[in-house]
Amino acid sequence: MQRIYHSLLFIVVATSLTGCFFFQKREVARWEIAPQGSTSFALSRDGRFGLLYATPQALLLWDLVANQPLAKLGPQDSQHSVVSHIQFSDNGRYAVTASQNNFAVWDLAFTQAKGLWSIADGVIRDIDIASDGQQILLGLSNGKAIFVNLVTGVRMEFLAHAEKVNSVALSANGRYALTGGNDHFAYLWDTKTGQILKRFEHNQRVVRVALQRDGTMAFTADGGNTATLWPLEASQETQELKSWSRQLIFSSARFSDDGSLLVTGSPSGEVVVWQTASGEQMERFSVEPLKDARPARAVVYDAAFDSQHRVISASSAGIAQAWPLEKDYD
Repeated sequence: MQRIYHSLLFIVVATSLTGCFFFQKREVARWEIAPQGSTSFALSRDGRFGLLYATPQALLLWDLVANQPLAKLGPQDSQHSVVSHIQFSDNGRYAVTASQNNFAVWDLAFTQAKGLWSIADGVIRDIDIASDGQQILLGLSNGKAIFVNLVTGVRMEFLAHAEKVNSVALSANGRYALTGGNDHFAYLWDTKTGQILKRFEHNQRVVRVALQRDGTMAFTADGGNTATLWPLEASQETQELKSWSRQLIFSSARFSDDGSLLVTGSPSGEVVVWQTASGEQMERFSVEPLKDARPARAVVYDAAFDSQHRVISASSAGIAQAWPLEKDYD
């Protein structure tokens, strides 16, 4: 009887503890595009297209719905520079790719580059592109955030940051920029005037920022355990992401179209879906690690919500994976 009692007690305790954690969910689809791994991998906003850089393929555009390559774009430049940053425009028509010191803009409808530009006064740490494919935002190692209109030639240097700019986000129309840096600050600013509209302060360096596509919310995260959802409209409340982790380090962040959810990726291969109204964690997935890597893990470069109620992840393993969202979150 004592053994039976202890066994039942163990089952009850184990069941209770299990309820406190998220079950590891299985993927529902996988695309092994570059088995040797990739140095950068971005997804279109709807999760349909992926653009990655890997050797020896260089830049490769992939249709995840049709599960086939659309185009081999080749190297970014004649020096075959390693591409470390890729970003789709909000409408999916254009993409920008960047190495440490130059960047290229691609018209994906015609699968060709519109031009190559160099940066001489700093290392490119992050980049974004507007929906028209003409406006670019860069974060540099020298503390500058640079906004460029490639057609008019207008160039604005935002100099509010005192140290490296680690992460940038540009609104779809190119009018607003969000930048975060080593100086513990993130700034929302107007790209026409350079005026600071909002200032978000952290206790540590800001490593990740994101903008909701309709301009209702901003996200900033530092190198410690503070990740904040900031309302850009008066009716909303500021929310902190709630997690038991000692440290919240994000390699990617993206809002759902309606702003109700945020999906983040980490350098340790975790993909997490958060409810923006509460900051609560809703879903958690672990991506496939890079083959033969030690430790066995992959960096999540990007994640997006698709039309099939799934999260699509893209990682340094050169693999895209689809994960089910089992509930409708209000």
